[in-house]
Amino acid sequence: MFENMIENLKTKHQKLVFTEGLDPRILEAASRLKKDKILEPILLGNPKEVHIAAQKYGFCIDEIEIIEPKTYTALESMVAMMVELRKGKMDEATCRGLLMKTNYFGTMLVKMGHADGLLGGATYSTADTIRPALQIIKTAPGNKIVSSCFILYRKTDNVEEKYAMGDCAININPSEDELVEITIETGKTAKIFAIDPKVALLSYSTLGSGAGESVDKMRNAVAKLKNLNLDFPVDGELQFDAAFSNDVAKIKAPNSPVAGKANTFIFPDINAGNIGYKLAQRMGSFKAYGPILQGLNAPINDLSRGCTADEVYNMAIITASLKK
Repeated sequence: MFENMIENLKTKHQKLVFTEGLDPRILEAASRLKKDKILEPILLGNPKEVHIAAQKYGFCIDEIEIIEPKTYTALESMVAMMVELRKGKMDEATCRGLLMKTNYFGTMLVKMGHADGLLGGATYSTADTIRPALQIIKTAPGNKIVSSCFILYRKTDNVEEKYAMGDCAININPSEDELVEITIETGKTAKIFAIDPKVALLSYSTLGSGAGESVDKMRNAVAKLKNLNLDFPVDGELQFDAAFSNDVAKIKAPNSPVAGKANTFIFPDINAGNIGYKLAQRMGSFKAYGPILQGLNAPINDLSRGCTADEVYNMAIITASLKK
């Protein structure tokens, strides 16, 4: 699934900072990414300790840049920039203290242009990865929230299936306007993975068959989306079977431009989204890539603390591919 992404990245020489340079999974992935000439990793940590860890686990990182926050040559400039960015909210002492933490330091490397993106979370929590991004990188123009998307992938009998699902990890109970933003951003993410988005906003109701506050929310979000002249079709509210199955669509929503053909699914809340993608992953034998963070000014992504080196490697490719 990553072949085109990899070939594209090899021409760009992007730098991606990893906040947990001592973690063996990070070391293995960084070593592979460098060897495969996909991107330039930057590892954060004490250089001596990082090299000892790499030697212990048998990974070659000889040509990989390693930066320790407390000895960084441009630390004073970084502190000054962060004080300005957090003006009125953090003083110099607070900023200096936070920059000794690799999650804040790495985010500032991206802000200052020393790195193109960041991948963290092998030991940090999701909140500890997203908080510095919101405070320093901030949301992109036109965006008010950060959302997430999972890409579901399966290949059987040489047939590839790819679907996008949002928001399954960040926004607990998004409003109508937040659903509009989630839909737009998920459509953009789908295109990065060569998915031509046909977007269904999901519900327990199909085009008025049911009633309730959640149904109204999805229906109203669709109405707002249809007024935006998007470059991909959107419809809803749709039950999953009507969105996915052409046979069901012919009965429940015969005039829908999306029903029966949907490949990008927007859930009404995090409960449905998280359950939905995990059902596909575990019962449908799909590989799930994500959560892919959306709506930020720069590519920053969060790893699961239970991630494998392969997952770090793949998420690094995805993160670098988000660079505009």
